[in-house]
Amino acid sequence: MALTPEQAKELKATVEQRRAALQAEVGRDLGKVRAVRGENLAGASADPGDESVASLISDLDQADASRDLSELRMLDAACSRFADGSYGTCIDCGGDIGFARLRVNPGAERCIVCQTQYEKTHASPGGSSL
Repeated sequence: MALTPEQAKELKATVEQRRAALQAEVGRDLGKVRAVRGENLAGASADPGDESVASLISDLDQADASRDLSELRMLDAACSRFADGSYGTCIDCGGDIGFARLRVNPGAERCIVCQTQYEKTHASPGGSSL
């Protein structure tokens, strides 16, 4: 069942609010990454343990920024789909994406059946990268 105008309005507002929040967060994340890189340019830590912790924190900050940028791109794509009228339509099968799914993940571009199949066929061996 296609989205009602009220559902579409609610989801569009959710996407826009989350985009704004992510844009601010990405700015802060990138500021942290730049600050850590600047500190690293100033010289190595005197203590290898401190250097190890600093490296871990830097890696985590970069992972946060990468995750946020990925979500921001997904929401930008959702805005494009709103603009061209294809929001809520699965990119694989052309069927409707359920409202409940879109409320949980407003950037979803596949219905649950197609997403499940996509994850099975495109899963990376070895699990998590962190």
